[in-house]
Amino acid sequence: MRRLIPTLAVCLALGGAASADPDRWQYAWPDTDFAQSTVDFDEILSGGPPKDGIPAIDAPQFLPAQQEERLSPREPVLTYVPDGAPARAYPVRYLMWHEIVNDVVAGKPIAVTFCPLCNTGMVFDARVDGEALTFGVSGKLRHSDMIMYDRQTESWWQQATAEAIVGEMTGTDLVQLPAWMESWDSFRAEHPDGLVMDQPSSPRSYGANPYASYDTSERPFLYRGENPPHGIHPLARVVRVGDRAWPLERLRDAGELREGGVVLTWRAGQASALDTREIGAGREVGNVRVHDTQGRALVHDIPFAFAFHAFQPDGEWMLGP
Repeated sequence: MRRLIPTLAVCLALGGAASADPDRWQYAWPDTDFAQSTVDFDEILSGGPPKDGIPAIDAPQFLPAQQEERLSPREPVLTYVPDGAPARAYPVRYLMWHEIVNDVVAGKPIAVTFCPLCNTGMVFDARVDGEALTFGVSGKLRHSDMIMYDRQTESWWQQATAEAIVGEMTGTDLVQLPAWMESWDSFRAEHPDGLVMDQPSSPRSYGANPYASYDTSERPFLYRGENPPHGIHPLARVVRVGDRAWPLERLRDAGELREGGVVLTWRAGQASALDTREIGAGREVGNVRVHDTQGRALVHDIPFAFAFHAFQPDGEWMLGP
């Protein structure tokens, strides 16, 4: 890695990345049932910040897209298009610093999430058995992926898999909703009457990337697992649909791929949020859309290859002929 992630480096120097110790965790997590778990606690590390040290956003405010003047054209936003309500754009410049946004859209509670270390931008239905949950950032990582927690039971959830891995909710899955990363220009063109999340009031350097040069690093931050197969670089992006992964480089070269009932398209115009210090100036990663053969948006995300391999070790790599 060219340099340590600055927001985490100091925390690590002060004792972050500590070994697993449920007895010690219990002090900060008195309501978490550590007797219930589906994972090896040795796989869980402190990422540096404590519980809620990265503050989730509740009750976000929105602007009409045409009134937003702070975002640059190539900046990524996470787009969610609900039934019967305007499309919503959640700028990565805010998700980078908060990682979770708890929102209610058209009466549905949702959790909008982004883990910079895995490049996993995912939107979930925040209901379990009809009960609405809200989520915070635990400060823990597993395979470099954010572990969220729900405030109702303080169970721990793996963001990349949408599964509760520790606590009362262990074994429960959230439902991932169709959502996608695209440039601000792309969102405005397709949804001129859409809404965009307004800038939070927290004192953060919004628009700056605290993980500069991360996606050109040699290894993921705090990752202990093996590299992906087929010589794929750990920090290469892939398009994940279920347990299948298409290398983004392959899709970029083709422009469009139609395989196994999935239609993937790529077009230029989106900056990497994890490249240069200024998010909107990052190198080209393009806009990806994923549909079925009837044109319906499919649930997907664009993780780094190491994250797909870590969480889908038996997954299928769609490498082409």
